Amino acid sequence: MKTGVDREVIAVYPYRSACPKSVWRRLIGDAGKELTFAGYTNYFLWLEIPNLRSALRRKAERGCRVRFLIGDPDSEVTRRREELEAVPLTVGTRIKITLDELSKLADSPGIEARYSDDHVAMSVFVFDEEMLVTPHLAHLVGHDSPMFHIRRCQEDGMYDRFAGHVAELWNSGRPVTEPAGS
Repeated sequence: MKTGVDREVIAVYPYRSACPKSVWRRLIGDAGKELTFAGYTNYFLWLEIPNLRSALRRKAERGCRVRFLIGDPDSEVTRRREELEAVPLTVGTRIKITLDELSKLADSPGIEARYSDDHVAMSVFVFDEEMLVTPHLAHLVGHDSPMFHIRRCQEDGMYDRFAGHVAELWNSGRPVTEPAGS
C-alpha cells in the first residue's frame, strides 16, 4: 500500500501506445464532470477510441465539460516539431484531423477547443479525478513516449500540479474559431 506522495501514480507505461484501450474507454466512460484532452495533436484519439465523437456529444449533453487544447497547425512550433519528428504523417496534418473531427461537433454545446503551442512537450488528458500524462521524449512521436496514470489523492500532489499546468495553458490559449496562425 502506497502512503507517500507517489500514491497518486496508478500505473506507468513505457510507451503511451502500451496503455490498454480499455483504460481510455473506462476513463472517458466514467467521467461525468470534466474531459480535457490537452495533447498537441490529439489525432490518435479519433483512431483508437471507437465512436468517440458520439461519446463526447453524449457527455456534453449530460453536463460534462469537454475541452480540447491543441497546437496551432500553422505555427512555427508545429513546423519545428515536424522537422524533429521527421515522419510522413506531419504534426500539422494530425492537428487538422482533430480540427476536422471537432468541426463535426461544432453544434454540441459544452465542447470547447483552444490553440496553444506551449504544451508541445507534454500531453495531459483529464478525466474528472484521474489523468494520463505523457512527457514527450526528444524526437519521438507521442505513442513512443512514456505515460503515467494518475489519480487525485491529495491537495497539491501530482494531479493538482498537472491540472494547474493545464489550467494555465487553457487560460492563455485562444479559441479554435480564430484563424490558425494568428
